[in-house]
Amino acid sequence: MPASKISVFTKPWTDPLPQLADKLAALGLDGVELAVRPGYQVAPETAATGLKEAARVLSERGLDILSIASTADEATIAACGDAGVPLIRIMAPIDMALGYHGSVDKLRRHLDTLVPALERHNVAIGVQNHYGRFAHCSVDGEPVALAVDILKGRLGSLVNFKSAYHARVTNPEDEAVFAVKWSTHRHGGFSWAEGVAALRAAGYQGNYCLPAEYSDPQGKPQRMGDDV
Repeated sequence: MPASKISVFTKPWTDPLPQLADKLAALGLDGVELAVRPGYQVAPETAATGLKEAARVLSERGLDILSIASTADEATIAACGDAGVPLIRIMAPIDMALGYHGSVDKLRRHLDTLVPALERHNVAIGVQNHYGRFAHCSVDGEPVALAVDILKGRLGSLVNFKSAYHARVTNPEDEAVFAVKWSTHRHGGFSWAEGVAALRAAGYQGNYCLPAEYSDPQGKPQRMGDDV
């Protein structure tokens, strides 16, 4: 069985690419999930050339681009294929004007149109579970082994590990209101160790992506990047 690789989502860092590559290589990572978004080292409009250059710079430090976080369109798919990036990670927001089922059907129709480009460029799209109005049941939770069993066969090549929990933010005598808090791995609503064990038992052989952003326990602005 090939060894799984560990990457980190680069959302917290907008450093120039060589400095970012040096920083992440020093952490002992195998690769990155590169944010291909406006304001980052590679933006959507520069992906055709920027992804190749990013792959070259990161490769010189022993890092692979295991995935990118971006939009799903033919231009981005082609850029990933040219740069050897295997996966585009997207999310699935729910438009309440369409409702849950209408939103999912709209996304499926859009993704269906991209299948020929994905096959042509040997790229996949991964839909990430999130929280709030997204197509998911993350944070709200089920037993870890059950969650893995539900997704078994649909996990592809990457599992994105985050760590969150619901915290009550109203007084005991008031109507309960809960907020999502992002935490380090030992303090979230599920066990990372149990998650890895369940994934291995299910035969998962892919990679793992870690976050580098958390809620500040003192209520200050979100902790990100170097502060984490």
